[in-house]
Amino acid sequence: MTHLEPTYYFDFENKSVQDLISEFKTDTLSDKEKAIGIYTKVRDHWKYDPYSISLSKDKYKSSHIAQKQSGNCVEKSILLIACLRALGIPARLHLGKVKNHIAVERLTEKFGSNELTPHGMVNVYLDAKWLKMSPAFNKSLCKKLNVEPLEFDGENHSFLQQYDSKGTRFMEYLDDYGYFDDVPFDFMVENIKKHYPDIFDTNEKITEFKL
Repeated sequence: MTHLEPTYYFDFENKSVQDLISEFKTDTLSDKEKAIGIYTKVRDHWKYDPYSISLSKDKYKSSHIAQKQSGNCVEKSILLIACLRALGIPARLHLGKVKNHIAVERLTEKFGSNELTPHGMVNVYLDAKWLKMSPAFNKSLCKKLNVEPLEFDGENHSFLQQYDSKGTRFMEYLDDYGYFDDVPFDFMVENIKKHYPDIFDTNEKITEFKL
């Protein structure tokens, strides 16, 4: 089984990632238990921040993300994949486009749209099947938005919060770009520039955005 190797982006041999998974490096836990544990840790210990965008390759390395306190959906997915691979659990990146329907005023103001792309999630291989999961929205943010946090049980997909607790539409998937063995940096940059052209109006050489 592939999807276990370290890469430039999934550099899980780095100390920052090894420290992160240290509590799960034990034979007393099954792969399912390890996957659930590290998913929950990445989901909640890194606050979701969709407003920071980088066009620098080094900012998408798991070792860099591990040292931050927040991250967007792609960054948190990269970090989770690196952790899973470091624990001997196959994992890969899955990208798509989503539309948010709750608390979108700032999104629309900054991006000119309530669509987020590329949206990152994780495919993990457990018990001979690939499962989708998304560590993007931390528990405290979900509580603020009145949305149930995505829980992963190691047996079922857990990647879409369609409605909030009152039944109001929260999120929908608009497009699926498929899965990738490694981070498709060039594809992501092209995708960002295509969907958010106004960000680049002032200076094409800008590589970091805090919107």
